[in-house]
Amino acid sequence: MQEIKCSCGHINPYGTEVCGSCGKPLADVDSDRLLNMRYEGAARRSQTYNKTIIDKIWNFFSSVKVGIAIIVITLIASSVGTIFPQEMFIPPGEDPAQFYAEEHGAIGQLYYSLGLHNLYGSWWYMLLVAALGTSIIIASIDRFFPLYKALKSQRVTRHKGFMRRQRIFGTSHVDNVDDTMAEAQKILKNKRYNIRTENGNLLAEKNRWARWGPYVNHIGLIVFLIGASLRFFPDMYIDEDLWVREGQTEVIPGTSGEYYVENEAFTVEYHEQEDGEEDEGAPLEDTFRTDAVVYAPQEGGTVGVDQELEEIDQQPIEVNDAFHFDDYSLYQVDYKLDELMEMTFDVEDTQTGETVGSFTVDLNEPDDGYELENNENVRIHSYFPNFFINEDGVPTTENDVPDNPGFIFEMANPDTGDMEHTFVGVQANYNVSPNQEENRYVFEFAGMDTNHVTGLTVRKDETLPFLIVGGSIFMIGLVQGSYWPHRRIWLQRKDGEVWLAGHTNKNWEALKKDIHAVTEETEVTTPKDQTDEDEEQPTHEKDENI
Repeated sequence: MQEIKCSCGHINPYGTEVCGSCGKPLADVDSDRLLNMRYEGAARRSQTYNKTIIDKIWNFFSSVKVGIAIIVITLIASSVGTIFPQEMFIPPGEDPAQFYAEEHGAIGQLYYSLGLHNLYGSWWYMLLVAALGTSIIIASIDRFFPLYKALKSQRVTRHKGFMRRQRIFGTSHVDNVDDTMAEAQKILKNKRYNIRTENGNLLAEKNRWARWGPYVNHIGLIVFLIGASLRFFPDMYIDEDLWVREGQTEVIPGTSGEYYVENEAFTVEYHEQEDGEEDEGAPLEDTFRTDAVVYAPQEGGTVGVDQELEEIDQQPIEVNDAFHFDDYSLYQVDYKLDELMEMTFDVEDTQTGETVGSFTVDLNEPDDGYELENNENVRIHSYFPNFFINEDGVPTTENDVPDNPGFIFEMANPDTGDMEHTFVGVQANYNVSPNQEENRYVFEFAGMDTNHVTGLTVRKDETLPFLIVGGSIFMIGLVQGSYWPHRRIWLQRKDGEVWLAGHTNKNWEALKKDIHAVTEETEVTTPKDQTDEDEEQPTHEKDENI
């Protein structure tokens, strides 16, 4: 890639369209086409090097088309992820494969099979986010440094070809060039232009800082993407569901056993509907509340199930009134009234007709065996908290919630020594062994106990500052680049005339008004906009007002 030497002696890097010193066009020298003023006097790396694999990767990600394509693909993928609820939002304890198939049919089953149920945590979605971040960073670097170099090193005195190929350009005969330049300088200074002079020539510049708006946007996007990516790190972001039964203490998810919460009591308050309302007099839920206590293991205590806990704080939790502690928050989101907690069974000896004992099963933490009054032992062979028969005719459970408990009890027959098996469930009792003989011992349902269960959501979000800062930076860059156009006006002495050229990156009418203020108060005539289709093409003759 050979360097380009300008007639002024300045050495320009390959790919430069305008000399970085005098402004002479280096490409299409004899053309009347307007100059590309985006990086005048500088060359982007992606347009200079294309030899090594690193160059090709750099050029690929620096392309605006590639960046837009990645954004479109990411947006489409994100939209697909909202068709059905993500796995984190389905009812707790549900089997995802079964849930999507039952709730959404064949499309839901396909949705699950393609892994779209956990889209935002999938490797390929994270790869898209990483590709988007890479594209933003490389495209920004590829454009930032050439623009910085072009704006920092721009000279006041510019080549004739540079002046002629600006969109706003014109020449004027004036009686006194010095007075005209001095008056124009005064007018532009009053309009808050930054004035630079060189060899009697003038460059008026305003709002150069606005050119950095897109790059400020990119910085904001990068910070925002970093914050979004950090949500996949457990220590940075937690959004977990927690069900705690009344009177029980559970470890808070995501805290690695650092905190526990106890549901001291759960209360639902009702009020009767007023006159004129539908179902007048019927009870209507007013609020539901969990009296919660947060614990932490005592320092120096034994680590394990029976470790000593000390109270950290306690507070009632209601909807829209969370329990905040440390960096965590507990929100009241759901509840379940009168969930089965314990079931009591009587055991009858069919030969004597007497009840030989009874036992109570904790449906959440059942024991392996129970001893009766006659010293006989009952063992739980199988336990199905939410019993159903699957397609193969085998008993199984939908989840671990005891909504429809079923048991297979095992007990030894003292006469034969054989093990008898009895299935007992809600409205079901099969006292028959596999050999189809009736069992000696019969199990009868004797009673049950229930309790309330509260549904909480545990949240911790350390990524929020990144999202807020990133979003704020993005908005600053958006305003910066949208409302303050970068304007430049060149006034130069050429062959006894005053040449005027103007350029802005947006809002050309505002630039024309500033130039009109100069032409009204001086002998400089109004230049023409060379993009106007109804005007003659410029001939660049001295006496023409181009």
